Amino acid sequence: MRFFFPDSQDQVDPGFEFITEERDPLRVRQRDDLYAHEVLDPPPFHGLLVSKSIVDGYSDGSAGKYTAAQRRRLYREGAHQFFRLDHAHGPLRIMGDCGAFSYVKEIYPPYSVDDVIDFYDGCGFDYGIAVDHVIFQYEPQTSRDDERATEWVRRQDITLALANEFWTRCKSRRVRFVPLAVAQGWSPQSYADAVVTLQRIGYRRIAMGGMVPLKTREILACLHAVDDVRRSDTQLHLLGISRLDDIPAFATHGVTSFDSTSPFRQAFKDDRDNYYTPRTTYVALRVPQVEGNVKLRKRIASGEVDQGRAIALERSALRLLRDYDAGIATLDDALSALQNYSQVWDGKIDRSAAYRRTLEDRPWRDCTCALCQALGIEIVVFRGSERNKRRGFHNLHVFRGRLRNQLGEDLT
Repeated sequence: MRFFFPDSQDQVDPGFEFITEERDPLRVRQRDDLYAHEVLDPPPFHGLLVSKSIVDGYSDGSAGKYTAAQRRRLYREGAHQFFRLDHAHGPLRIMGDCGAFSYVKEIYPPYSVDDVIDFYDGCGFDYGIAVDHVIFQYEPQTSRDDERATEWVRRQDITLALANEFWTRCKSRRVRFVPLAVAQGWSPQSYADAVVTLQRIGYRRIAMGGMVPLKTREILACLHAVDDVRRSDTQLHLLGISRLDDIPAFATHGVTSFDSTSPFRQAFKDDRDNYYTPRTTYVALRVPQVEGNVKLRKRIASGEVDQGRAIALERSALRLLRDYDAGIATLDDALSALQNYSQVWDGKIDRSAAYRRTLEDRPWRDCTCALCQALGIEIVVFRGSERNKRRGFHNLHVFRGRLRNQLGEDLT
């Protein structure tokens, strides 16, 4: 089972000073900042998934997340060198897709087949996924002939036609990457029908798309249906799915790889499950910057909150958290400082019980990852991208360990 982490240029600055929160003025992000696989050893995934829409945007003017200079460097150096994928435990792999979520509202995908092949082959990807068009609905009882399925059928037909063209062009152009196609559907039967067509074209690696909103039982129902038509040598990839407890069940249905940002994004997007451990999760300790919190800035601008007092409470919370970790301050002192600042920047939510659990258990002390060992309590402080991304990297490390234990195998 291979785990691919979707790239969105998520890196950390190794020279960031956590006390002063200053950076080296000569820092160059692409040169100096580090990816998760450079921070953690062994790497927490098998490879990266890179979307054309993230790199290039598309023709309607939608911008990607890469600067013009980064795009030029990626195409010039190739993906393995750009992402520094050579690793002591073996080179990481790289998979490309189109980023169909970014153009889901479009009538037709904005990329041609040759555009996509140019991207994959030009950047030296190991795997490349054909152009597809997402179907988000799940109606297991709706047949292809039902009027409600008209748009879903149209999108599925587009995806299959583009997969056929992609396969033909990959063969004629003798590409260096392994081609995958996407099965899009709205029911177990429609997914199975898509797999039949893709296998007939020649694909032996098929990505299952549009399943992110589905419940686990619905995903399994689709995989069961696909079992009836899937060849023994056909391997499945789950796009955007990382339900750890269900991975062993997915593996019994021919799933050999998946991709997801969930472990990383939960570090700063989730309300509760911010810090992973092998058996549970914890709330991160929220100490937002006075200058960086939109809600607090508005309250200061309106005169509701005194800026000087807010800054004093912010600094007090950070100091007492560090003192608690050093054994100088008590848990109650640290918790009181957190709550006092919380009343200023977000008086509506009481997280005191969750904060107390995090502080009492001190989970960062039990973690062996390089980040927790180096940062101590800073890793559970919810504050700015440098801490939040590092906590996300830590989550990937824990996710890797749990996945290995689930499957009884290593990821390296």
